[in-house]
Amino acid sequence: MNPTIILINLFAIGCLIFAFTKDRAKTKQSVEVAVKSFFRILPPVLIIIILIGLLLGFVPPSEISKVIGEQSGFSGVLLIALLGSILHIQAFISFPLAASILESGASISAVAAFITTLTMVGTATLPLEMRELGKKIALLRNGISFVIAIVIALIMGVIL
Repeated sequence: MNPTIILINLFAIGCLIFAFTKDRAKTKQSVEVAVKSFFRILPPVLIIIILIGLLLGFVPPSEISKVIGEQSGFSGVLLIALLGSILHIQAFISFPLAASILESGASISAVAAFITTLTMVGTATLPLEMRELGKKIALLRNGISFVIAIVIALIMGVIL
């Protein structure tokens, strides 16, 4: 097992024991909230894991590489950036997905575009942004975020 994982888990257990010694009732309440949150988050995580498995099982790495790999060039980066802009996935779920597509032949630029657009561009939250910020500002923010995400992805591709 990875030493970092062991260290993080030991630290978390130590903090939990410390919290129990300070205030047993609050710690118990916090653990109950954490367990409820875990079970609320579990279904989307399992769905994403199943979708990743299906994608990697039915789509050969050569096809993934052809569409969003190094040889796809800017069009591959743009395609996956659009996908990242449309999808509404929590960041902690997107990282394993990004690692899987990277291992299957996607370029670093494409993966960087996917992650940055997932976190920076909010098409799912666009109606709320339009209502709160106004249509012009919401569209401007998302447009600028998309362009910046592409620039970040291209820079990552050059650096890495």
